[in-house]
Amino acid sequence: MLTMKQDLLLRFIHDWMKTHQRCPSFDEMMEGIGLKSKSNIHRLVAALEERGYVRRLPNRARALEIIKPPLDEGGQNLSAAIGNDSLEHMASLPMIGRIAAGLPAEAISNPDRLVQIPLDLLPDAGSRCFVLEVTGDSMVEAGIHDGDYAVIKQQNDAHNGDIVVALVDGTETTLKRFRRRGNSIALEPANPLFETRIYGPDRVAVQGKLTALIRQYG
Repeated sequence: MLTMKQDLLLRFIHDWMKTHQRCPSFDEMMEGIGLKSKSNIHRLVAALEERGYVRRLPNRARALEIIKPPLDEGGQNLSAAIGNDSLEHMASLPMIGRIAAGLPAEAISNPDRLVQIPLDLLPDAGSRCFVLEVTGDSMVEAGIHDGDYAVIKQQNDAHNGDIVVALVDGTETTLKRFRRRGNSIALEPANPLFETRIYGPDRVAVQGKLTALIRQYG
């Protein structure tokens, strides 16, 4: 059984090799699945090799052979004949920066970076989504941890109880549970060590709703 990050890397390598007829470099793997260090890629490749999904080719730099292709939605191996059709199982979403799940922090924009996301994590085919990296621990009781990747559906409205990306005072972003309280808006943490913050409606703009999380293991 692969972790989500291991499965993402295996799918990325498989799709890349079908498209480019060569193994991706570690830098290309880093960009493709949204990691920041080659050491993380080394660990993931080693885990795939240990589990028998890939094999390093001797005397060839960074060369890998896929032994067990990734599975499709029906649990069957994606065969070599699939080619570019296997790309239909993944979407490339913009990683536009980091977001605080603690005290609000200014968003860091980096629209040139793309992250490969399984299509079944997206809410629907027509939605516009992006990815943010979570920093902080104010949402841990909602299962959201520091370093998680939050998949966000772009929208400017929310229902009570939704976990949203909120832009506060036009400059700071935060990931919190949204709730209307009369004429005010409460941004609620999911950690008793943090306090709920109350704002006037003109101070908060919803930028999107959380639809999925991606977590890296190892």
